[in-house]
Amino acid sequence: MIERIVVVGASLAGLRAVEALRIGGYEGEIVVVGVEPHRPYDRPPLSKRLLSGEWEPDRIVLRKQDDMASLDVEWRLGVAATGLDTDRRSIALSDGSAIGFDGAILATGASPRMLPDQGRHDHVVVLRTLDDSLDLRRRVVNGGRRVVVIGAGFIGLEVASTARLLGNDVVVLEAAPAPLGHALGNEMGAAIAAVHADHGVEVRCNVAVEGLATGAVLVDGGWHEHADVVVVGIGVTPATDWLNGSGLRIRDGLVCRSDLNVGVPLVYAAGDIVRWHNPLFDEEMRIEHWTNASEQGALAAANLLAEGAEQPTTPYAPVPFFWSEQYDRRIQFLGRASAGDDVRIVAGSPDDRQFAALYGRAGRLRGVLGMNMPRHVMPFRNHLLAGIGFGEALALAAES
Repeated sequence: MIERIVVVGASLAGLRAVEALRIGGYEGEIVVVGVEPHRPYDRPPLSKRLLSGEWEPDRIVLRKQDDMASLDVEWRLGVAATGLDTDRRSIALSDGSAIGFDGAILATGASPRMLPDQGRHDHVVVLRTLDDSLDLRRRVVNGGRRVVVIGAGFIGLEVASTARLLGNDVVVLEAAPAPLGHALGNEMGAAIAAVHADHGVEVRCNVAVEGLATGAVLVDGGWHEHADVVVVGIGVTPATDWLNGSGLRIRDGLVCRSDLNVGVPLVYAAGDIVRWHNPLFDEEMRIEHWTNASEQGALAAANLLAEGAEQPTTPYAPVPFFWSEQYDRRIQFLGRASAGDDVRIVAGSPDDRQFAALYGRAGRLRGVLGMNMPRHVMPFRNHLLAGIGFGEALALAAES
């Protein structure tokens, strides 16, 4: 009998899991453990409206106080999970205590990667948490600063956009040949770099950062890039160190079954830490986007309850989806891009900064990208679910 479920992680995935447990009829004890002192909040605004000062922290809470109270949850905030004993079914916490569980959902997210000696430099920051965003806002909100962003991923480019709109001088340094190349391919990444160029932000690619110095970034070739503020956005590492010694499989994330079970009865995972095989794309994935965290949190909870009731669990087989807002452009992507994909513009033009493109591989539709073209993106979700051919997808796009 399941009497206590512990959710480790007090962000979006954890909250969705709690809500799904209650919706699913679970009336037992729920304990949520979270390393931050804050109740669950929305992360996308951290690099945009909260960073710009347009919103304050009360605008990004995921649920109002009354709604949170109705979930009847014990919140253990400001404390980290430090170990998992699957035999004793116990989770060790950083305050020296331990909490037992009948069922558990692991949703500890990810931590930003750091440069060597980064902590020695006060002008160097990362953006992952609410407190990070408020700290960076204090540094850039009045404009007139030289901001160097290291890393042209989504967070780096969103920070660059917001900082530039606040009146700062901004440059982005990227080691790869194009921004967002791993997510969208080099051609489409270059199209997004052009949007930044329109606003006076130079995205310098094929640049190796060698180190940091007071008021500067040291770059390959021996030159210095002056910086009042440096934002390091070189990706994240799944927060799985606390699971070392647990017997669970760790490989750039927590390896799960397709139903998000970790290989232990009544223990599931959700969010940025999860590595699983997506049967829809026949590919192992680990996804760090909002929609994935939300959907996985809900399904992990539903599958935990299903297992507890000796009912079949459901594989997680989504069409990945993410979006990004940069300046006045909204970028949306459905599916899964890979190196070597056949990318075809099917509406608009990158030159006009408004377009849609389809991605194909091995004769099959794999993804769709839109910049300020939502009506050309979202209808393709069902086509991706159906696994249609690339030629058929191009024909459908021509008719729309």
